Amino acid sequence: MIFKEYAQHDGLGLADLVRRREVSPEDLVDSAIDAIERLNPTINCVVQILHDRAKAEIKNGLAFGPFRGVPFLVKEFGMHFSGMVASAGSRLAQGYHHEHDTVMMERCRKAGLVAVGTSTLPEMAFNASSEALLYGPTRNPWNTDYSAGGSSGGAGAAVGCGMVPLAHANDGAGSIRNPAAVNGLVGMKVSRGRVPGGPDFGMLLWGLGVEFFETRTVRDSAALLDAVAGPDDGYFYTAPPPRHGFLASAMTTPGRLRIGVVDALPGTRANSPEIADRLSDTCRLLESLGHVCEPLRLEYDAGMFNESTVRLWATTLGSVMDQFALHTGRKIGPDTTEAVTLSIYEFGRSLTAFQLDQAMSQQNLISRAVCTAMKDVDVVLTPGICRDVAKLGEFNQNAPGVDVYAWWQQICATYSTFTPLFNTTGQPALMLPLWQSKAGMPLAMQFVGKAGDEETLYSLAGQLEQAAPWASRRPRHYA
Repeated sequence: MIFKEYAQHDGLGLADLVRRREVSPEDLVDSAIDAIERLNPTINCVVQILHDRAKAEIKNGLAFGPFRGVPFLVKEFGMHFSGMVASAGSRLAQGYHHEHDTVMMERCRKAGLVAVGTSTLPEMAFNASSEALLYGPTRNPWNTDYSAGGSSGGAGAAVGCGMVPLAHANDGAGSIRNPAAVNGLVGMKVSRGRVPGGPDFGMLLWGLGVEFFETRTVRDSAALLDAVAGPDDGYFYTAPPPRHGFLASAMTTPGRLRIGVVDALPGTRANSPEIADRLSDTCRLLESLGHVCEPLRLEYDAGMFNESTVRLWATTLGSVMDQFALHTGRKIGPDTTEAVTLSIYEFGRSLTAFQLDQAMSQQNLISRAVCTAMKDVDVVLTPGICRDVAKLGEFNQNAPGVDVYAWWQQICATYSTFTPLFNTTGQPALMLPLWQSKAGMPLAMQFVGKAGDEETLYSLAGQLEQAAPWASRRPRHYA
């Protein structure tokens, strides 16, 4: 049965309907599949539809978790389940099969979630727009001429247009937060060590990467983190446990917060006038709620930051690509990878162990400088992205002759300028869709907490969601 009000509810709302037996998990799966089949020809954010698998999982019995029966999508990179086909947006990895569940996936099952499909991404997750040659462009549901973001662009578009209330995503330079910003969603990059990476990863992207979700509401994000957080066996590092719980924090008004406002970072493009105006509006909103906003400068060597981050990305992607080539039997080259990806691979292969160690040392220096500068504030506020949402085709990962540093400059230093730094520091960073641009697109702000302190962010986010609600705003294409 198709549940007509399906897309009007968030994940916890749907789970509550299941709990009260007003709808069944089968109804929610059918409703999600119906929405995907209607919207995906336009948006192109879902790769595989897993209708039979989802129904079989329900038949075998779902866990009685907080999201029992709620449909979601799994990104084709990172977290995975046994038997999942995940191509990482690349012809090189096309048809690659995973043989086991990750710990994160096990926790999703315990929460009662039901995977109904897989979502798109740019090749090897290294783009601020999801336009892989393998899948074709993923389109923004607010305006299909625009990017849905990256690298979790498929997840962002799917949640943004109501196909599912939440979707798996991951973030190594902004890949949860950037799609949240451009699709009008809540996107939390959790603290380093907050969620499990096992058994495949000890330090995902050398500590830059984390797994989590795109959601439409603050409470869904917080409840999900309650469900999946905590160390797994053999963990390399872990974040401190919450004091009260993430959902409890989201439902509790924060005290008076001291908020440092960062309007620029070293070596990055200046904000557009509209972004600068909305940043000022956000400060006024925060002050009206009793918080104190004050300017904050974060100083570090931009060249060192860019070089060290690119080295870590290139090393990881090069290694992952070698693994894909080994399993698929395909050769890495222009027939199997996009031009920029091939450049990244070749650069990664050229690096020495000494250069990798140097990059980690440089990341440490930057993290220490940034966190020291932030020690006297409770939260840092920055814009989401520094300019208007990119149009499709602007970030062409198959453009010939683009070297690694020029690519990083294009997608990060002049677009998603405020996100990568907090992968280096490991701090939690939350994107909230507080505003709408003059062009009718979402316009978000980012809130950064102290290491391990998602609770303060969720408490502030819950307050902002009530003070400046975004739930009534819907894109042109919506289920």
